[in-house]
Amino acid sequence: MPIFEYVCKRCTNQFEELVFSQDEVAVCPSCGSTKTQKLMSCCRSKAGGEADAGGEAVAKAAPSRGGCAGCSGGSCSTCG
Repeated sequence: MPIFEYVCKRCTNQFEELVFSQDEVAVCPSCGSTKTQKLMSCCRSKAGGEADAGGEAVAKAAPSRGGCAGCSGGSCSTCG
């Protein structure tokens, strides 16, 4: 049951509506009109890594897997 954003064509009110089926008509909560249009919603997601000062995702460097002959993971005191 996704929440969609709509705009009313009569009063230009923008609102969100929980939609239970594709055939459901969104009704404007401000004026009661059914002449509504679904808006394109933008979403933002973070795909791992760290965020910079502007909130943008910054890829994290993968840890070294080469290492030395002792651990081959790059995390022992010999590898550093």
